[in-house]
Amino acid sequence: MPMTVVITGASAGIGRATARLYARRGANVVLIARGRAALRTAAREVESLGGHPLVLGADTADAEQVEAAAEAAEKHFGPLDVWINSAFASVFAPFDEITAEEYRRVTEVTYLGFVNGTRAALRRMLPRDHGTVVQAGSALGERAIPLQSAYCGAKHAINGFTSSLRTELLHRGSNVHVTVAQMPAVNTPQFSWVRSRLPHHPSPVPPIHQPEVAARGVVHAGDHPRGKQFYVGASTLATVWGNRLAPALLDRYLARTGFDSQQSADRPSAGPDNLFHPVDEPAGTDHGAHGVFDDCAHARSWEAALARHPAAVCAAAAGLAVAAAAAFRGAGEGAFSRVRPGSRRSWRR
Repeated sequence: MPMTVVITGASAGIGRATARLYARRGANVVLIARGRAALRTAAREVESLGGHPLVLGADTADAEQVEAAAEAAEKHFGPLDVWINSAFASVFAPFDEITAEEYRRVTEVTYLGFVNGTRAALRRMLPRDHGTVVQAGSALGERAIPLQSAYCGAKHAINGFTSSLRTELLHRGSNVHVTVAQMPAVNTPQFSWVRSRLPHHPSPVPPIHQPEVAARGVVHAGDHPRGKQFYVGASTLATVWGNRLAPALLDRYLARTGFDSQQSADRPSAGPDNLFHPVDEPAGTDHGAHGVFDDCAHARSWEAALARHPAAVCAAAAGLAVAAAAAFRGAGEGAFSRVRPGSRRSWRR
């Protein structure tokens, strides 16, 4: 029987790429977002790849809409196996140029949207003692950067909320799991539809990864939910450890470089933003998974691949250790053979 997966923010970016991966498994894929035109295109993709789509329009900032979507998903497919929260919104601007209304909206979508999705999922998973919730996190939830204070604050909040919830589930001895896939900079359409007050086109901070890299991390987290969190990309891991080891130094570095590195003067101007309304309606534009940075985005991540296959890494490391020991032993035996028995030099080899 196919598994049932719910994905918020499924119309574009990481959510869209994740839907494709589950579709290739033949899963029931519930697609949730505000933009129904893009969702319909995503549904056709899921179906063409072997999955079974269900389109549900909902604003994740609205708890009642999310609850209604969860109810419709179970009515259509039955029990939910995995719920993935990946919808978000952001504003690129210095803090004092972001209005209170904009700040509230980013927080309601990017943080409370995850809370709403998690609540709706657990309401169905806990009675059955089965299911997994995956939060699409960010390195910026560990190390904030300038010009994205609302988004960074929301991602920090997700980490705290999820950690608290995890301890409650452990206390219950529950077989329901919640985990976070922490993302690097990803080439998604968000940089073309985010609300921005920057003089140039918003840009992810290099190194940039393609959404398929992020999607593989999300699916891996769904398959192996017992881990507290998963770091996707070496840059995410470097950011986390850099912040833990030298936060003051990183503050000064980001103050010096963080403004220019998030702008791209050679890109076309961003279009309408999606902070309060989806950008695919009424025009019907579908943005897909990729953004405008294909020419400089990485389609692979060695660190993410290693994290998905720890057993293979351990086996390879053990094999290398055995080979090194054998080589060392052979070299030593050869050295011993060149020294006459009883020689005073032989012990030094």
